[in-house]
Amino acid sequence: MRDAAGRGLTAMVKKVLTWGSIAFLIFFVAYRPQSAAEVFKSIGGGIMDIATGFGDFFSSLVA
Repeated sequence: MRDAAGRGLTAMVKKVLTWGSIAFLIFFVAYRPQSAAEVFKSIGGGIMDIATGFGDFFSSLVA
């Protein structure tokens, strides 16, 4: 069982990493908008490919 100090440290690290990620995202979009758009397009394309794969799987499963 972890003590209160361990949980507090974990929460603090999580908070620092979350705010650091948000700050990096804002910096990336502000100073490299073209690159940021390409990254988000790639992520969106990957998500769409996964969704299409699940759709094809369930269509084949039912048909």
